[in-house]
Parts: sequence; C-alpha cells; structure tokens
Amino acid sequence: MQYILYIYTFIKIKKAMKTLSLKLDDEIYDEAEKITSKLKLARNRYINEAVSVYNLFNKRRLLKKQLEKESKLTRKDALEILHEFEKLMDEA
Repeated sequence: MQYILYIYTFIKIKKAMKTLSLKLDDEIYDEAEKITSKLKLARNRYINEAVSVYNLFNKRRLLKKQLEKESKLTRKDALEILHEFEKLMDEA
C-alpha cells in the first residue's frame, strides 16, 4: 500500500497598508499611549484594532436602521396578510 503525504503551508499574505495623517485630541492621545504601553502594543496596531471595532459597531448600527426602515415598509402588507389568514381560520 502506498501513502501520499500532503503538506499544506498557510502563508498569511500581508495586505498593503495605507499611510494616514491623524490628529488626536491631547487627552485621547495620552490615554492611548498609557494603554498601549501597558498592553505592550504598538500604537499603530492599537489604532487599527480600534477603528476595526468602530467599523463593526457602525455596520451593525446601519443594518439596524435599514431593517427598521424595511420593516416599516412591509408592516402594512404583513397586517393585511395576517387578517386574511384570520378570516380563513374563522371560516374553517
């Protein structure tokens, strides 16, 4: 019997990064510096992670608004369908 050994190598491909000039309020900068030093985390990594979390928060907030809007648009139709089902149940 012959065995074939497959070796898979996973390589994390670095994505190109964008350079950004950023102005922070002194208080925000000072607090970020304290936290990054305690976490032993590069300032750049800390800001990247913070923006990532904030993006996720805002995506969910936008989705919630969209769902509320679409729900209001379909509410009338849904109530009409419900009344039709109730009529059918009463007739049965």
